[in-house]
Amino acid sequence: MTTPLRTLGVIPARLASTRLPRKVLREVAGRPLLAWVVEAARACPQLDRVLVATDSEEVAEFCRRIGCAVELTAANLASGTDRVHAVAQLIDADVYVNIQGDEPLLRPEHIIALLRPFARTEVDVSTLKVRCTEENIANPNAVKVVTAADGRALYFSRAAIPFHRDAADPVPQYWKHIGLYAYRKRALDLFPTLPASKLERAERLEQLRFLENGLAIYVEATEHDTIGVDTEDDLRMVEARLLPML
Repeated sequence: MTTPLRTLGVIPARLASTRLPRKVLREVAGRPLLAWVVEAARACPQLDRVLVATDSEEVAEFCRRIGCAVELTAANLASGTDRVHAVAQLIDADVYVNIQGDEPLLRPEHIIALLRPFARTEVDVSTLKVRCTEENIANPNAVKVVTAADGRALYFSRAAIPFHRDAADPVPQYWKHIGLYAYRKRALDLFPTLPASKLERAERLEQLRFLENGLAIYVEATEHDTIGVDTEDDLRMVEARLLPML
């Protein structure tokens, strides 16, 4: 009989976001964005535990007020993956799930898909993709992903990949990347030892550090899109989705 994976959901949350400052505490449909993310994560029964990882005492105090576990992490950590790694040094789990602090539309189906590849012992990192809408193909804020036949990511890009060269050929299926990840601890321990890669710096996509250093990322498809909040327009779109839930 297979032993169930011990899963820890970690929500990296910082106030110093560049495109939308203080976004995790911005009010959306009457509540701070982070409150919606915490509630969505807690509604996923596949997660044994959920906590917020932050470098902000203001965010930490908010988490305490809503009864969410929180870990204060160093202010100089460059990415959400680095913050999850810091938590993994303190709390033991089989799989750590990185839930971005701007993903309030998380669903249990996302976690089910994220964990599915870990039935294979060779899988160390997983993430998600969803069919890309036509308007997002050329949108640099919607990251695209292409995969091999076995589900391994070949590349992530803000550009439209694959490039559709010949109009006479059928339009290829474009896939949008959803910024949720799951990792085994050995992958998290490797990540901060690797220098930020050239591709990572060019695209501003931290997952490219894994690919450029030869570590496979397995990508599962989901039917459920999310809206990662990076702009004021994203906030308005998310609010329109959340208001009917009140």
